[in-house]
Amino acid sequence: MTSYEAAGVDIAAGERAVELMKSRVARARRPEVVDDASGFAGLFDASAFLKYRRPLLATSTDGVGTKVDLARRLGIYDTVGHDLVGMVIDDLAVCGAEPLFMTDYIACGKVVPERIADIVGGIADACALAGCALVGGETAEHPGLLEPDEFDIAGAGTGVVEADELLGAERVRAGDAVIAMASSGIHSNGYSLVRHILATTELTLEATVSDLSRPLGEELLTPTRIYAQDCLALTRTGAVRAFSHITGGGLTANLARSLPNTVDAVLSRSSWEVPSLFQVLESYGKVPQAEMDKTFNLGVGMVAIVAPEAADEALKLLNARGVTAWTLGEIIEGTGQATFA
Repeated sequence: MTSYEAAGVDIAAGERAVELMKSRVARARRPEVVDDASGFAGLFDASAFLKYRRPLLATSTDGVGTKVDLARRLGIYDTVGHDLVGMVIDDLAVCGAEPLFMTDYIACGKVVPERIADIVGGIADACALAGCALVGGETAEHPGLLEPDEFDIAGAGTGVVEADELLGAERVRAGDAVIAMASSGIHSNGYSLVRHILATTELTLEATVSDLSRPLGEELLTPTRIYAQDCLALTRTGAVRAFSHITGGGLTANLARSLPNTVDAVLSRSSWEVPSLFQVLESYGKVPQAEMDKTFNLGVGMVAIVAPEAADEALKLLNARGVTAWTLGEIIEGTGQATFA
């Protein structure tokens, strides 16, 4: 007999996944969230914007990329949700926006309720850390297009910022200080190169390397650090000129996006020690320094450009919040480039 289930779509499994994730999603709320009994849309009370003089809505969308393949191979599904929120919400933080809400999309070959609940639960937990609500999402079963154990995730987020408090390149001046915030690891960029190294060297996900405290696979799945609330706290001091989220393209390429064409950022490699995980990948994969620079964050996940007289206080604030931070460099007159000294 021909049926939807015979074609590979299990509606009952999808309903079971929703039930399993409900309690964790409930923790990712804000007071402005309005329940929609139909479940077709997420609702957010826009009267919250009345307190703004001129509110600007900021939006961002992203995915986790090929890191999901490592999660699949290791059978660990709750960390990639943190990666998704970090990639989406920390982009909003760059312009000074407060994150409000997020939605997610999961495509899979077969709905395994426990696996989907772990993924969405991780997204919800990370939304709570970021201070935003998870107001909706979609899980789509794609039999025949994806293998039963394959999946991919994506999401979109919305934030708000006062128009005259918008951060960006136009605020940056020569003499400003460049402050680095440590990453938790590779975050969610460069995993195609990581997978290539795994496929062409003796390294395996189960490998125990002397420079690492955990098996390589566990190190590689370390979730992306979420900086949104730390950036907001720093923004409230009034000292921030601009932020740069260090994602694909590496430190210099991303930082250059936050500079006007009248200045350069000069960075000091000696200001920090690149974490061991990056050194392992560079050594085993024989990856040139230039390739490392443009592929990975090398231990710097977010950068703040601040007024020079506020640099010390900014470092104190970040370190008090548990964020390892240091002076990475300075802004000088130039042409909009970021380079290592």
